[in-house]
Amino acid sequence: MSSGDASQAVAVLAGLELLTAVLLAWRGPASSPRGPLAVQGFALAGLVAVIGVAEGEPVLWLVALLVAVLKGVVLPTLVVRRPGRTARPDPARAAVARPVVRPAVVRGRSRVPLLLGAAGLVVVAYLAARPVARVVTGATGQALPVGFALVLVGFALLATGRRSQSQLVGFLVLDNGIATTAFLATGGVPLVVELGVSLDVLLVVLVLQVLGSRIDTAFGAGAPGGTDLDQLRELHD
Repeated sequence: MSSGDASQAVAVLAGLELLTAVLLAWRGPASSPRGPLAVQGFALAGLVAVIGVAEGEPVLWLVALLVAVLKGVVLPTLVVRRPGRTARPDPARAAVARPVVRPAVVRGRSRVPLLLGAAGLVVVAYLAARPVARVVTGATGQALPVGFALVLVGFALLATGRRSQSQLVGFLVLDNGIATTAFLATGGVPLVVELGVSLDVLLVVLVLQVLGSRIDTAFGAGAPGGTDLDQLRELHD
């Protein structure tokens, strides 16, 4: 693969990652994030594979396979899966929880400000990463600002998410942004390092899913994306 072809492929895959991040910022709490997250994970895996071909590193092909399985299949499935959702809640606990969390007060919120904020963060990321992109040589330097943009958009989704599932989505976008930046800046990450980081992310997602499912069971499971975290502010009274 020539340097020009590798640069074009990296640019297309990085752009696909950024597009899915913006789509996740636009989506409402009732929309499933599994599809965009899976596309983002497979795009990251394809980016790693292209870097492996361009750099002549067969080990990166194994890293790409690991990324595709974990970030394209396993993690998106875990985000939308709600363990314990079908379990019958304790009547006493339900009686206590019913007056605490009132689903009637849940109101929709426009996604336009968050989408505009994501667009602004993309611009900031491109301006901030321009000096770093000039230092990185090869086919990955021009796409490096995308990694910065994914990190900032992930932080925004994590900070503004009102539901546990939305915050998990923000965490995964943030992790994908960090991984994208690392791959683009260094021309590849060793298999052992990526395996360790991926297992840590998988453990964090599993723990957060169990915690989120417990909160949903105790304080009003059934809402799309989990319990609205704004409602839990009433618990301090």
